Amino acid sequence: MKVLVINAGSSSLKYQLIDMTDESVLAKGNCERIGTDGSFIGFKTNDGQKIERKTEMKNHTQAFRAVKEALLDKEYGAITDLSEVTAIGHRIVQGGAYFDRSVLIDADVHAKIEELSPLAPLHNPAHLQGIDACTEVFGTEIPQVAVFDTAFHQTMPEKAFMYAVPYEYYEKYGVRKYGFHGTSHRYVSAKMAELLGRPIEETKIITCHIGNGSSITAVDGGKVIDTTMGLTPLGGFMMGTRSGSLDPSVVTFIGEKEGMTMAEASEMLNKKSGLLGVSGVSSDDRDVTAAEKEGNHRAKLAHEMLYYQIAQYIGSYYVALGGCDAIVFTAGLGENQPCLREGVCNYLECLGVKLDKEVNNNTIHGRQGTLTAPDSKIRVELIATDEEMVIARDTRDIVAAL
Repeated sequence: MKVLVINAGSSSLKYQLIDMTDESVLAKGNCERIGTDGSFIGFKTNDGQKIERKTEMKNHTQAFRAVKEALLDKEYGAITDLSEVTAIGHRIVQGGAYFDRSVLIDADVHAKIEELSPLAPLHNPAHLQGIDACTEVFGTEIPQVAVFDTAFHQTMPEKAFMYAVPYEYYEKYGVRKYGFHGTSHRYVSAKMAELLGRPIEETKIITCHIGNGSSITAVDGGKVIDTTMGLTPLGGFMMGTRSGSLDPSVVTFIGEKEGMTMAEASEMLNKKSGLLGVSGVSSDDRDVTAAEKEGNHRAKLAHEMLYYQIAQYIGSYYVALGGCDAIVFTAGLGENQPCLREGVCNYLECLGVKLDKEVNNNTIHGRQGTLTAPDSKIRVELIATDEEMVIARDTRDIVAAL
């Protein structure tokens, strides 16, 4: 079985073709600048070559045609006929309370994803465009599966997902914590249980997905009991351009002083805050790190705030879990910034965490490894996430059961 995994954004589309007989990646690539000038598709060949082609992509349908051409390319393609693609799996950001697992996409599922668009206005509409474009290009006979970022978090108890606002807003609008990055947290928590050599039902794990967008999740016995992101991906700790959670009066105070509309306040919190807002340098941690090395105080402050906030959430989840067997770092910064992991773990020494600094410094670029000393009371692990593989496996299982 060959599964095509799709992650459609508002102006981009990422894809992987995976052979599920041995879970090997046959092809992968991305379409960028969809709907704007200068659109292009980039992809890797089987022998590791990187190819980039400029092509007009006014919409996602044209982007899928570019994907089809890349997959069928006589020189670089991975298949000779579209019939070799057995099924298509889509990453869907917001599944609300409707979906606690991955599902086969039909008219009802399509309608619910659309209904939930107000909760993820930048993501769900793009996912629907991806689903519709896929149907148009690949036909209706190839089954499509939706894998939701929010599904893994649906085990949270009410005390964790409810907000202390009038209950009617939960009843009328579904205002509650949903959480995100669920496929990543699900993958690395399962992998950590394997590494511990125990059934996941017997583990307490804190997973830290740290990238430009970030979240931390408390996983008790394989089930989520709490996570940092909330109604939207803005919740939790500071990120590349997002503020994370803060005193709501900060928003109303600044809004009144600056004469901001609610839309402008949302823009400020989502796109002008976080590392960018504090450092004044960039939302890219590599640039902030370089500025800190040059003595930039605000860049250093941004990092100190980030490490402190991450450690705070880990500490609170240690309490919520009633202890912890392992802490996992994953995603872009979690996998590639040893100084971040060290900065966080320095706060966790009171919990018995003993970081092996040499191992930590040498474990980057997707390398998996145990970052703590043998006598550390909590094991800290770096695990490279693989959300696409989770999507592919769910798609395989659902289609195989048809």
